[in-house]
Amino acid sequence: MLLQMTRIFPFLFLIATLPALARDYEVVATYPHARDAFTQGLEYRDGFLYEGTGRNGRSELRRIRLETGEVLQRTPLDARHFGEGITVWRDRIIQLTWQSETGFVYDRKTFGLIDEFSYSGEGWGLTNDGTRLIMSDGSDILRFLDPQTFKEISRLTVRDHGVPVVRLNELEFVRGEILANVWQTNRIARISPKTGEVLGWIDLKGILPPEDARGVDVLNGIAYDAKRDRLFVTGKLWPKIFEIRIKRAKRAAARHAGIDRRSAARTEAHRASRGRLPSRASR
Repeated sequence: MLLQMTRIFPFLFLIATLPALARDYEVVATYPHARDAFTQGLEYRDGFLYEGTGRNGRSELRRIRLETGEVLQRTPLDARHFGEGITVWRDRIIQLTWQSETGFVYDRKTFGLIDEFSYSGEGWGLTNDGTRLIMSDGSDILRFLDPQTFKEISRLTVRDHGVPVVRLNELEFVRGEILANVWQTNRIARISPKTGEVLGWIDLKGILPPEDARGVDVLNGIAYDAKRDRLFVTGKLWPKIFEIRIKRAKRAAARHAGIDRRSAARTEAHRASRGRLPSRASR
């Protein structure tokens, strides 16, 4: 029956199996970013950026003046911990660690440590939807946590037309969608928090000029200014933070059909190798 339908309606079948639409962007403004910041988490609240940085012995929580890049406040993590994603929850800041299975809760104003909590597995990205914390662990799974007890409430599997989207990294909740960096790519997935389906992609290839790319690491870091509807992106050790505006989606069907098959194969390969851990220096 399926074979019959594909012969009768080949174009409709092609559309049904294509990946989610990719959107272009334009840079609205550029701001300085500390070259020593191995960005693992980024959020914007009340006129300031909050950043969590990684690497053992260098991990910190920072408050930053967006316009100048000045670090106004910072607190280091113990060298045992590799800092990961952060989110601002009311008067607190919550920070994950990579392999320590430990999260930290700070006072938002003083950066004083208030509490610690535990979770199983790795910590990668963190955001919240105003009710729940949303956490990634490098797989195709998003975990939803209670922001008071830090107990897991539910899980969501992320798919793009049935294909697992693995290595979900830094997260941000924007206009009812979960935005996720995909580690070692220049793409951001737009994810439905209800179904886990990828609603679309933001392709940031070429956003960092070649003259600024020396010594940098991967794209990672999404922050959203809800009051002024501004979206910011950066990367690990990048010298700049970019304010971007997303353009309309576009897709050339025939070209992307081939890309989809190759992408699916690569994704499955990533999934198969998910058990192999990256080096600490590059995470």
